[in-house]
Amino acid sequence: MNEEELNRLIEKYYKGGSTVEEEDALRDYFMRSDIPEGYEAEKAIFSFYTESADFIEPSVNFEARILAGIDASERQNGLQSITRHLPLISAAAGILILVGSYFFFVSKTESHDTFKDPKIAYAETIKILRDVSVKLNRGSQALEPVGKINEMTKKSFETINKSTKYVEKNLKNLDLIQKAIEKNKSSENN
Repeated sequence: MNEEELNRLIEKYYKGGSTVEEEDALRDYFMRSDIPEGYEAEKAIFSFYTESADFIEPSVNFEARILAGIDASERQNGLQSITRHLPLISAAAGILILVGSYFFFVSKTESHDTFKDPKIAYAETIKILRDVSVKLNRGSQALEPVGKINEMTKKSFETINKSTKYVEKNLKNLDLIQKAIEKNKSSENN
């Protein structure tokens, strides 16, 4: 498929005038790995359509059954579980208060320097800061895929905006046609 034919089919798809065969042709085209540059968002859209065809639809009363199960579970476990565990929760809170008080009052000590020589302290500080820097750099490298996801999201929104513009344009045309019909009817009635 040449690029001119591809652009024609994509435009027809966004306008809502494509046939099932044309959409299948687009879907097959974008399943290839060697698509031209600038069509990544369309490839993502048609890949999603292909992948989502495998999703199983839930049954008709699926949501109602889940809500009924939740209601039954809440009625069964509601107040009984709270009253049954209240003594255990109270005991745990008391122990936490005692342990916290111990660490607050008993183990309170003044801080003191661990190095007598300032040069050694400076060297240790530099060593620690380098270690922190290396770990931060590793963490920022792990975030590079997030940037790629952000870029693909931006391209997807651009594609959605493109299709929205087509829809708005067609709605304006329909509105103009509707006004012309109403004007024609009113002039016929007079």
